[in-house]
Amino acid sequence: MHDFRLSLLLCVAMFVVGSAHAAGTARAPSDADIRQILVNRIDKEKQGVGIVVGVIDAKGRRVVAYGSLEKGDKRPLDGDTLFEIGSITKVFTSLLLADMAQHGEVRLDDPIAKYVPATAKIPQRDGQQITLVDLATHTSGLPRMPTNFNPKDPANPYIDYTEDQLYTFLSSYELTRDVGVKFVYSNLGFGLLGQGLARRNGTDYETLVETRICEPLGMKSTRITLTPEMEQRFAAGHSSDLVTVSRWDIPSLAGAGALRSSTNDMLKFLAAAMGYSHSSLAPAFKAMLSVKRPTGQAFIESAMGWAVDTRGGGEIIWKNGGTGGYRTFIGYSPRTGVGVVALSNASTSAGTDDIGLHLLDARFPLDVPEGSPRETAISAAVLDSYVGHYKLGLTSVVAITREGDQLYAELTGQPRAAIYAKGEREFFYKIVDAQISFQTDAQGQTTALILHQGGRDQTANRISDAETKQLEDALAKRLKDQTAVPGSEAATRRLVEQMQRKQVDYEQFTPDFAALARQYASVTDGLIASLGAVQSLTFKGVGPGGADIYEIKFDGGVIDWRILMAPDGKVAGVGIRKTP
Repeated sequence: MHDFRLSLLLCVAMFVVGSAHAAGTARAPSDADIRQILVNRIDKEKQGVGIVVGVIDAKGRRVVAYGSLEKGDKRPLDGDTLFEIGSITKVFTSLLLADMAQHGEVRLDDPIAKYVPATAKIPQRDGQQITLVDLATHTSGLPRMPTNFNPKDPANPYIDYTEDQLYTFLSSYELTRDVGVKFVYSNLGFGLLGQGLARRNGTDYETLVETRICEPLGMKSTRITLTPEMEQRFAAGHSSDLVTVSRWDIPSLAGAGALRSSTNDMLKFLAAAMGYSHSSLAPAFKAMLSVKRPTGQAFIESAMGWAVDTRGGGEIIWKNGGTGGYRTFIGYSPRTGVGVVALSNASTSAGTDDIGLHLLDARFPLDVPEGSPRETAISAAVLDSYVGHYKLGLTSVVAITREGDQLYAELTGQPRAAIYAKGEREFFYKIVDAQISFQTDAQGQTTALILHQGGRDQTANRISDAETKQLEDALAKRLKDQTAVPGSEAATRRLVEQMQRKQVDYEQFTPDFAALARQYASVTDGLIASLGAVQSLTFKGVGPGGADIYEIKFDGGVIDWRILMAPDGKVAGVGIRKTP
């Protein structure tokens, strides 16, 4: 996927498939060694808040935990602490499929069209239908995400995506690759698979998981909906710079990543998968590994839900997960008989994949995060002088807030992020390569901030609470009305046509945006020119930052296009994303 945006974008994490290095053989280190890994990751590297690791082998199970339920909350974690497990949910969805196939309720080669509403249209290619096993191996031909996925709340991006939107997308989508051939990781595909299996069973996805998997395996802490008692054990999620974030709710694509679970429950799941415990699901666990399709990455194949990794000559079966505030891992080595669970309540770059793989085989190295600029202690009085609102561009506001000795910056429509002092007026982000400088007048009053990112400096002048409210109210009305700014469609059509000819008129841009657009002209113009003629241009709504969103279909692909218009009719910003 080509992704290019002409804007400040503090990225929200999605479900990912991780990578690793050479694999092989090794028994898991001792509890003391594991604890030291966790201490280093949290206290030294600042890449976590709390991590729980579970290990299972022929001798039994053990749990090592370090850290806390939430930053600033000293309550310890243990094997019963709950986490969002993200895309590990896909293994549960695949197990449901395998179990239902074992009982003759479905066939692996059944078309998914058989299990969706009669009004829904599932795309085909050359007469070939998408089957259940295609979805379970990420070879359906469907993209990673539907193109009509435009979250209103970036902090909880899936909560407002509905089944109707999903089936609307599918009914209009044209497959760009053959079914069952190429591996393309798809949250969309697993969400659809989960829905289809639940419909076949006449229930909802959570109930299906509970009755077909959790009850037989005695997993009482694996659910989507938490009881009050479970809420007390639920670890708060944190962003990559260790700021508490909202949990993710995934109603319509639940089969892709909606489950929450504990280390003890996941060890029960591993015990059944590895044959250490006996259950009615044993044939289904075996069947999950009977289908393997290439991923395009050497020595890694996609089984049903699992990655099968043979890069070291042995075999490691594993899956990872990630949501806005969590990183998770589950895996085992059939040859050594060791299984590992690693759950973290922080969405850091050094998450849990490296820990899990390293514990399964010491030849998988632990990540060593790059160092951050040196932080400087700043007095509370100086920090307070920066707290306030700053207008960036036409409609965006940067809100600077303080909690204790920590400053936070929150740009309109984006999550709050911590900023760290490297001088009295100089601050930096850890989650994105950007810095903020504060400006003061002769009296020492803060008058503006400058955002430094991507080689450019953007000044945001301090504004009053009244001005802030006026901007917020105007944006709220736009979001409520969901109507395009007059002239944005015409400006879009005109700009696309100019980009295809590589003859953009920069006078139609605001001065700041014109300077930025010139820097990236070769990339953006080349992308648009490569897509061929425009087939259609459809208004999709207003984004969280106030930009108008259009879907543009070309002969050679589809573009998610976001355009921000100035009051004088000039273009103040454009975001371009080519979808699969």
